[in-house]
Amino acid sequence: MTHPHRRRPLLALAAAFALSPLAAAAQGSAHYPERPITFIVPFAAASATDQLARALGQSITEQTKQAVVVDNKAGASGMLAAQAAAKAPADGYTVLITTNTTQAANEHLYKKLPYDPVKDFLPVTGLGKGGQVLVARANAPYKTVADVVAAAKAKPGKLSFGSGSSSSRVAGEMFKQLSHTDILHVPYKSNPNAVTDLLGGQIDLMITDTATGMPQIRSGKLRALGYSTQKRSPLLPDVPTLDEAGVKGYDMGYWFAAYVPAGTPQPVVARLRELLLNATRGAAAKAFFDTAGAEAWTTTPQELAQFQAAEAQKWGRVIKAAGIDPE
Repeated sequence: MTHPHRRRPLLALAAAFALSPLAAAAQGSAHYPERPITFIVPFAAASATDQLARALGQSITEQTKQAVVVDNKAGASGMLAAQAAAKAPADGYTVLITTNTTQAANEHLYKKLPYDPVKDFLPVTGLGKGGQVLVARANAPYKTVADVVAAAKAKPGKLSFGSGSSSSRVAGEMFKQLSHTDILHVPYKSNPNAVTDLLGGQIDLMITDTATGMPQIRSGKLRALGYSTQKRSPLLPDVPTLDEAGVKGYDMGYWFAAYVPAGTPQPVVARLRELLLNATRGAAAKAFFDTAGAEAWTTTPQELAQFQAAEAQKWGRVIKAAGIDPE
């Protein structure tokens, strides 16, 4: 039997916990979400990230009967969205659905970020991974990756590649480094703009995300030469990886992940992660992954934090080696 005097401190402790923010958070998470959730997306409507966010949102609504609002804050290489998410209340009702652009590449591409990709956020889970494809016009003289490398070595600085995202730009720079070639970079506002100029003959090559490149590859206007990750794309099973095609060590995909503002209560993060894991397996997300040539990829918060740190180093190395000065 507990001594009555000893019981008092335990009761006092229990009473204190009942009033503590931690208890309130634990209680709040039991009913989370009780109102609509906002997904902040750093890119325009119809972008791959936006399509995935809408698919996940649809599934979360089915699971919880709460609406999910997708808020597209495009521009400034994703910085506007990341800054808005970082400043949002840490209650689980604002979620950043983002990519390597805001969480791994920007810190090396810009001298001053209006957010800290590590300190301002709590990782929730990875969501998906995709690859990019090296494309040329169907009537171009290059039938293989080896043809491109030979042409670039024969005329240094004469061939050009376009890019409309940090993933596309850094993928092109990595190709130059690992193939020991000099190819001129031409920047665009987005990958679809670069594809238009590629089709028009203003540029020679580009490495674009499969979601943007596939329609033109399927229609026969663009030729797919090599895939950017170490595993072939299920959408392009006959196209070798760049590594297989002779650009040894090449591996540059892109990824999607979910983050919440730092300070969000742990039980809320755990519940949100559970909802997102279910959503990545849902019909809407599966349809997106299949058409975009991407695949579902989920993690624990800790795994995502470690993965993000490794990716930031990798992107930093490539950007530095490419001689890209931070803006």
